[in-house]
Amino acid sequence: MTAEAGLSAAATRCTKPTHSIDEGEILNEDTAALTPEDITALFTRSDGQYFCARWGRPLAPIVFGVADETLSVVKGAFEAICALTGHKMTEHDPELGTNLMMFFVRDWAELRDVPDLDRLVDGLPALVDRLEEARAHQHRSFRFDTNGSVKACFVFLRIDDELAEMSAEALALGQAVQSMLVWSDTAFAERSPLARVGETIVLRSEIASVLQAAYDPILPPVAQDNSHALRVFARANAEAPRS
Repeated sequence: MTAEAGLSAAATRCTKPTHSIDEGEILNEDTAALTPEDITALFTRSDGQYFCARWGRPLAPIVFGVADETLSVVKGAFEAICALTGHKMTEHDPELGTNLMMFFVRDWAELRDVPDLDRLVDGLPALVDRLEEARAHQHRSFRFDTNGSVKACFVFLRIDDELAEMSAEALALGQAVQSMLVWSDTAFAERSPLARVGETIVLRSEIASVLQAAYDPILPPVAQDNSHALRVFARANAEAPRS
């Protein structure tokens, strides 16, 4: 498969609806290191394709549909993950203006009324139909630069009674983690990337190590061969996550 074909496929399949923000429960802190096979699984999609991509430009996020006090929580979550990975944030993307757009809605039909959103997200009407049919809670769609790195991400969250019970901190941190890399569509189906330490929700240390390793400048911005997982494994175990 060519890189161009792989990127096109990933852009499509990364939008598969899921039924919850964290399909695995938030677990107690577990510091067990991941094996190479574990890391391979994090980036191997349900069709068997290995695909991992990271951002190649600073994040310029914008959030719609939340109260002002929640905006700082969401921004803080992305700032924390950027600090962890050594990536940068900015107020303005010179090409796109904003390159990470998050929409919080009560009903998927609201997306049909967002001005010009259909120009940013291909096939928006059909996407909304699929999300409604699946009764999904979340959806992420990535766009890529010519070198394969992530160029933009669109995050859609439907806040029903179930998600409304989650803390803003847990919701924001979970979405920040899942938006910083193109993970497998099944990466967190069995276990959340988050852990509970006392009353505090934190990023699981082994997932933090994978994020750091994937953003190592020595590694390519996009990979479609599972040998990449061995390189991530080596770097993830070379040092503890930065605080």
